[in-house]
Amino acid sequence: MENKQLIRCVVVDDEHPATRLLSGYIKRTPGLELILQTTSALEALGSITKGSADLLLLDIQMPEMTGIEMMELLKNNQAKVILTTAYMEYALEGYKYDVIDYLLKPITFDRFLVAVAKAKQRIGALLPQQCSGYLLLRTEYKIYKTDFSTILYIEGLGDYLIFYLTTGKLLTLERMKNIEQALPGKCFLRVHKSYIVNIRKIDYFEKCKVVIAGQHLPVGDTYKNAVKQKLGWY
Repeated sequence: MENKQLIRCVVVDDEHPATRLLSGYIKRTPGLELILQTTSALEALGSITKGSADLLLLDIQMPEMTGIEMMELLKNNQAKVILTTAYMEYALEGYKYDVIDYLLKPITFDRFLVAVAKAKQRIGALLPQQCSGYLLLRTEYKIYKTDFSTILYIEGLGDYLIFYLTTGKLLTLERMKNIEQALPGKCFLRVHKSYIVNIRKIDYFEKCKVVIAGQHLPVGDTYKNAVKQKLGWY
């Protein structure tokens, strides 16, 4: 995986020994970051729907919510799934949800690494590299140096653009097409005639919308295929 960003991982299994084992594997594996290990499917679901995870290692049989039920709720989320279970008969059903791999317990470190290699190939293509650079935005009588990393999304309003930033908003007289060409395609994506989004700021997908900082932004029909291809949204 050429991308140098860490793949953010969540481990959910109703048995503590299983979560400890997989969490230990993650900590031993370069390129992975453990952000949550839990025996609660609901806790994991809450974390993932906030857009905090890239990879979910998910047990199938859990009392609170089955892994299949959880994947159904997450089917529009960008997080990818590796299933873990002691029961081979669930494998076929799991693959209906485009899981990356299916690990049969007891899970060895060598077998875990095989699954992770697949995950790196799939997820690495979707994660943009760190963006360095900035735009100079003129607003009224001032020119603001605006780092790419501070941009959440951009909205077009006629001849004006509103830049929604981590620090506030800026209104500038500029054409959407010009800004789209000035932004690095590895980090920004046009999702609608009126919206460009910072890919790394997307929290989750909801039907034909992307959600950033609590704002539901529409994905236009013209841009759906590009969004699906870039983000793996199916």
